[in-house]
Amino acid sequence: SMKMPFEGLSLLDYAINASLVLSNVALVKQDKAGLITVAEQIGSVVPADRRPTQLGKIMEVLYKEKTRYLELNMEALFTSVRGVLRQRSLVVLFTNFESMSALNRQLPYLKRIAKYHLLLVVFFENTELKEITEKQVQDIEDIYIQTIANKFAYEKKLMVRELAKHGILSILTPPDQLTINVVNRYLAIKAQQKI
Repeated sequence: SMKMPFEGLSLLDYAINASLVLSNVALVKQDKAGLITVAEQIGSVVPADRRPTQLGKIMEVLYKEKTRYLELNMEALFTSVRGVLRQRSLVVLFTNFESMSALNRQLPYLKRIAKYHLLLVVFFENTELKEITEKQVQDIEDIYIQTIANKFAYEKKLMVRELAKHGILSILTPPDQLTINVVNRYLAIKAQQKI
């Protein structure tokens, strides 16, 4: 689902760019930044650090990343997070749930991560669906299409509520606003001294 295109970039490209900006902001704020990539298995791990070379290490790993069509292995991610992060940390997970059933499959692992760390799940609004829901209907087919689009858009909002119910922070964002929304949330979390 991170392969989905938006204005010439994949959702993974947006997540990579936001990760780099967030890492840079964290390092400027004297926080540690690290990285774990995961698909069907753990890809790369850059342990959290605040050295001046850290951003270069993260950048090198991120720009090698490619999307794959296999489901995210959250169990492997949980195990890796537990092994790498020794103290309570902010864990920002860039992903894209397209349905409640996809979220519910991963929720047990998200709750386990959130038990030890402050978890922020970042996923994407489908902006094409938004255009469909706001379009003027012309005929019965348009009504059906708009109804289905509204259902999917509503389901994304339900996902935010479901995560909040379990104490998990989330950002549902259009891809083009990802970086600013993630950095602003990080700064808000830091200002509230949650980490």
